Amino acid sequence: MIETLDAVERTSLLTAALRAAETRRPDRIYEDPYAAMLCGDVGPSLLAEMRAAIAPPSGTPRTLPSSPDYNAIRTRLFDDFLQEAARTEGMHQIVLAPAGMDSRAYRLDWPDGLRYFEIDRPAVLGYKQDRLADVTPRVDHRTVPVDLTSPTWEEDLLAAGYDPKAPSTWLLEGLLYYLTEADTHHVLRRVAAITAPGSRIAADMVNSAALTLTYLRPVLDLFSRWGCPWLFGTDEPEALFDRFGFSAEAVQPGQPGADFGRWPDPVPPAHERDVRRVFFVRGERR
Repeated sequence: MIETLDAVERTSLLTAALRAAETRRPDRIYEDPYAAMLCGDVGPSLLAEMRAAIAPPSGTPRTLPSSPDYNAIRTRLFDDFLQEAARTEGMHQIVLAPAGMDSRAYRLDWPDGLRYFEIDRPAVLGYKQDRLADVTPRVDHRTVPVDLTSPTWEEDLLAAGYDPKAPSTWLLEGLLYYLTEADTHHVLRRVAAITAPGSRIAADMVNSAALTLTYLRPVLDLFSRWGCPWLFGTDEPEALFDRFGFSAEAVQPGQPGADFGRWPDPVPPAHERDVRRVFFVRGERR
């Protein structure tokens, strides 16, 4: 079944391999007991390629960002975001779009009455269902096998029991840099149209320089060779989400609330140009 995954879908196996590696660390900042099951043999192979790309020559300092630490921080930060949202009064819907190899429905505890939707392409959800066939979700788990570029995914989500008149929490994890700017705007516009005031949203993004900086070429070229180049970045993530009706704030790895004792690099000052930035965006629908 893994043969049916396309280039972008296979990056979810890389994410699972990173989560499996984090889980094996004695100083782990979260635990994902299903990640090794989900990543299969392909995920570790992709991770080995990434580590080879970011590893500096012997005796020289590292200049590329630490993907394992970034991924660990992202996972933990979004774990906390979703769990806090789920405990909010009146919040009974969570939507992961796309879901990838995420296992939060299986590894975290959730309050009663919560509906947990996973949107992704049929091949991804089919692969994951096969891998986790013997594992029971800890929540009312509802899969929506549809591509986010489909003109009808909203209808599929509604058919799965989503209520657009009630608050919901959305996570767009590991998605937006693979889309064009126009497609990013299209996705955010459609999400805004199907969310009630008070709904929450989170996503990770990169800045514009992260797509072009020379010192990042080993990582950028690697994703291009895999067939899933990074296409979009913004220097104003909060303004982007504001444009579609979400009051948002963005933090970078290493800043308060986005560190967990794991980010190894200094955070670039706000005025510094031509540096790579990663943003974790969290917002609320007005």
